Amino acid sequence: MEDLFLLRYFLAGFFTFVAVFYTALILYKKRSHQPVVTMGPTYSCHWWNHLAFRIFRATIWLTSVVIAFYPAAFEYLLPIEWLLVVPLQWSGAGFLLLGFALAVGANFSLGKQWRSGIVNHHDHVLIEHGLYGISRNPGYIGVAIAQVGFFLALPSLFSLICLLVGLAALRKQTQLEEDFLNARYQDRYLAYQHLVPRWL
Repeated sequence: MEDLFLLRYFLAGFFTFVAVFYTALILYKKRSHQPVVTMGPTYSCHWWNHLAFRIFRATIWLTSVVIAFYPAAFEYLLPIEWLLVVPLQWSGAGFLLLGFALAVGANFSLGKQWRSGIVNHHDHVLIEHGLYGISRNPGYIGVAIAQVGFFLALPSLFSLICLLVGLAALRKQTQLEEDFLNARYQDRYLAYQHLVPRWL
């Protein structure tokens, strides 16, 4: 029981840290007066994707905090009992850390080009080095790993829905961004696509 007690507090602390980290990063980058977050045109596919991510991020954070202080609330998420194995749940915590580290590493590989969403700005350049020389979407790989980690750490119908919706949203966002990059960079992006895989 002590292990699960620590895991609940780890999840609440982890998602609180992630929320604070990205909020601080966005506020810092806004000092340059460059657009760093965009949801795209209202009701567009890009807009719905971003909205889904925002809702799920907020819901996952709130759920983790509530469960940390009121463990009985976990029952309302419809636990998947056969996955409630302490070592497996802690492996999920490891995946969360690994996914977050990879996503942050990908963000820093982009440097000043980091954006949330598709931002068609005059200073946009194609990044082909660092982690982006290995995969065209290392940040999204990190997010996907973290989503799997959340499901393993807190196996339930709720976390399964979060996982499936999250993976579908990542796939769609990848397609939207590839369409944008193809239109902007044309032959150069086509050459990059042939050289570097979409995932791994």
